[in-house]
Amino acid sequence: MSKTGKYLILLFALFLFVGGCLGQNKKAKTGKALDKELVGELDEQKLKLLKRIDRKFEDPQAHYELGRLYQSEGLWNKAEWEYNRALAFDPVYYKAQAAMVQLLKERGETDRSTIIADMYISQASVSAKHSLLLGRSFQDVGEEDYALVCYLQAVNLAPNSVAINKQIAYYYLAKKDTVRAEQYLRQTFQLDPTQSEVAGELGRLGIEVKVPRKKIKNTKKLDKTLEKNPY
Repeated sequence: MSKTGKYLILLFALFLFVGGCLGQNKKAKTGKALDKELVGELDEQKLKLLKRIDRKFEDPQAHYELGRLYQSEGLWNKAEWEYNRALAFDPVYYKAQAAMVQLLKERGETDRSTIIADMYISQASVSAKHSLLLGRSFQDVGEEDYALVCYLQAVNLAPNSVAINKQIAYYYLAKKDTVRAEQYLRQTFQLDPTQSEVAGELGRLGIEVKVPRKKIKNTKKLDKTLEKNPY
């Protein structure tokens, strides 16, 4: 190979090397920019919540949301303080209860987490509504086992509730437990055969159902209340 050819190959290799370095440097800068942007967004959200709390310190939702931000950053002590404030102003703020259980587990305090979860579930046992709403909050933070305990507690308190039977049915569907899902889908459909979405789920499970043109009975007061869950 001529000297000119060797020179061109060397120049091309050098071009590729420099280009790769520049590309990696650009990616690194982009990554840092994204991290900085994310931190900036979190700081902005925290500032807004702190202003809300300054205007009205007894705002449980603001304390809860601030706690979630602190928890996402691993600032567990600050998060726990905010959850405690939220629960001080609203003792049945279910999302704060579930978040507290999740936080303690993340911090490695599994025994305390279990004790507090059992306490919240016991407190919710006064009604099907409380049990269902706490269960939903547990499910929202990924505490699936506690969510199921709450749902089963709720259905034992109100076995004829359409909303509760449906909630458990969809829980089992998400878990791919089609046998139990079918059981609760059938129950909720029997209680209210006008539910086209439930009929659809049963159809996907290979169960033929017919949706009546007219609603057979009015929705119970409990189900109406559950559909208007403030949290």
